Amino acid sequence: MAPTTHRTGTARSGDVEIFYRRFGAPGATPVLIAHGLSYFSYDWTGIAEALAIDREVVAVDLRGFGDSTRSPDRHYDLRDFAGDLVAVLDHLQWPRAVLAGHSMGGRICLCTAHWHPERVAALACLDFAPDVAAAGRRNVALRIGNQPDVFASVDEALAYHGLPAGLPANAPARKRYEAFLRPVPGGYELKRDLHFRDSFRQTLQGKPAAPGPDLWAMVRELQVPALFVRGSRSDMFEAPTLDKLRLANPRCQAQEIDGSHDLAGDNPEGLARVLRAFLPAD
Repeated sequence: MAPTTHRTGTARSGDVEIFYRRFGAPGATPVLIAHGLSYFSYDWTGIAEALAIDREVVAVDLRGFGDSTRSPDRHYDLRDFAGDLVAVLDHLQWPRAVLAGHSMGGRICLCTAHWHPERVAALACLDFAPDVAAAGRRNVALRIGNQPDVFASVDEALAYHGLPAGLPANAPARKRYEAFLRPVPGGYELKRDLHFRDSFRQTLQGKPAAPGPDLWAMVRELQVPALFVRGSRSDMFEAPTLDKLRLANPRCQAQEIDGSHDLAGDNPEGLARVLRAFLPAD
């Protein structure tokens, strides 16, 4: 979705500046949105606007992505990302918020809810669950792990990501990639730290991933309402995991809507509808 009218700002967090887009006016419990690994806050402007009819909504660029700065020492652990969300809440002077995260952003929001429960009113994980389907994980590793340092042109970046080259200037996909690329010597680079590319490259070369926290334990221990949304055509979130989530914690709702992993792009109206129904009224 193309950006809509909103304000922008930055919040300091450790060694980075976190860029954010701010929608709406104070009202009901605010919402903080965290994007996934192949996305940035630009992709969530339409959803943010749809949710901001009775509250404030902020969509962030995670550290190393979009218009947030990159960590000089590549500090990209889950604790770093969770600390960034809390720093944004502090900057906005929001005592608590609903955290909504897509894909990797869902992982970050789940961890933030576990490590900082006093700051989280509710949790929405969008096409994210602790079990990531092997096929989807492999597809992501191949796409990101083989990414070049620089694309010679916007068209080359479009083609690499499976989109038609030569899209007209007003095509939404072209505008989106123009926003997610920055000019550098030799062409354009993605606004995503190559740390993530290098990590997947190591995975493809056979290096085992470092063990992470027990995400299922975090789901079981949630003390706030939680919503997990699966895209019906997702290659990352398998359908049987919906029941597993419902059984893990009575506070968990698990729903499926039409769409691929890219729910905000495929089905923004359906996603906004289930999120609005989930959000606290006050």
